[in-house]
Amino acid sequence: MARGVRLLARRRTVPRLARQLWPVESGHSLVRLGPPADGGYLVPDDLVGVRTCFSPGVSSESGFELECARRGMIVHLADASVDGPAELHDSFRFEQVFFVGGRTQGEFVSLHDWITQAAASRELGDCILQMDIEGWEYESLAAVPSSTLSLFRVLIIEFHFLDELWTGTRGAAIQSVLLRLLETHACVHIPPNNCCGAVTYFGVSVPRVMEFTFLRRDRLLSGGYRHQFPHPEDRDNVAEKPRLLLPSAWRAKAMAR
Repeated sequence: MARGVRLLARRRTVPRLARQLWPVESGHSLVRLGPPADGGYLVPDDLVGVRTCFSPGVSSESGFELECARRGMIVHLADASVDGPAELHDSFRFEQVFFVGGRTQGEFVSLHDWITQAAASRELGDCILQMDIEGWEYESLAAVPSSTLSLFRVLIIEFHFLDELWTGTRGAAIQSVLLRLLETHACVHIPPNNCCGAVTYFGVSVPRVMEFTFLRRDRLLSGGYRHQFPHPEDRDNVAEKPRLLLPSAWRAKAMAR
């Protein structure tokens, strides 16, 4: 009964959230950093002057971080599940810690504290955040002050459990974090991760995992919505699984010519 009540209550809120996240035209072309499959991301070609990359959630692929380092960035990486990044570079700064929620305790560190500690050691300048922490992104981002989020010119975040927007108890928390990011940043790209499929209710499909790219609003050079989906540089995360395209609810309809 409770699940059905939540589903009906979100019949309007989920499509409204999807519309608020429609990718916009930023005035910057999208370029791929990292490998052609999992671990590679499309980002706005507006990286000149970005001095620092933060990458919580390292796993076994560090191609994105390596390209950031080759562009002259200091790259802070963190993941307690591995001994170090898959690639090595003099500009890498690795810490073996987990990110869980908003508290720092033992091997767990808050995202805000991690960024603050790095900021104390050097002038950060504009930053880029690439986050893939398997569902802990909501609690971690909710605890980061807006002033800290504003340090990041680009945010690339893999959001998990998005099917719970429909029926799960964490649906409100997911929506709150996504809307909070939109206060300072605009969504410019959403490729679904084809690892886990999608759920559909009332004709609105929600992929369970999607990789969102945001650009800080002061960096936007143009207006309007993007209409090219998928992007020519989009690639499947998992080659052996069916392709998962961005559902129509998450993108503006192309204007008739």
